[in-house]
Amino acid sequence: MMLVLSLLLALVPLLGTAWILLYGSITTVDGLFMSLILLAMSGILGINVLLELKKRTPSVRRQSMAKAKATSSGMMQRGRVEKVDFYEANVGLPNKSIVILSNGAKSSQMLVFEGDMRNALPTGRNVEITFRKESSHNVLLNVNYS
Repeated sequence: MMLVLSLLLALVPLLGTAWILLYGSITTVDGLFMSLILLAMSGILGINVLLELKKRTPSVRRQSMAKAKATSSGMMQRGRVEKVDFYEANVGLPNKSIVILSNGAKSSQMLVFEGDMRNALPTGRNVEITFRKESSHNVLLNVNYS
């Protein structure tokens, strides 16, 4: 309902702009500013329509997160290790590794792990990772190489 209403309200200012262009009052200052205001209103409502459409379609990120299977011991993810970046944290905070996995298609997934994963997840290897989720990162439980 909100999508249809926003689409209708985005088209009404465009009709007003067409009316201003049709009757030649675009050359006046009033016509110019009125058409700019109407186009801005139409643009704002048009962006609202696009955002509503984007919200209704499933995103690639949600689909890739759905591919991570939940097991009794944690989450499982398969793929080829594309890149592993290690970041040292301040004293008292855990170090983090950012791992990018690809499944052979164009899509890839980024996982954040606690600790140094450069030796556990070598670049270019196909792996099956079992991990559990913590507050802002993942803890590696098991790695199977294939």
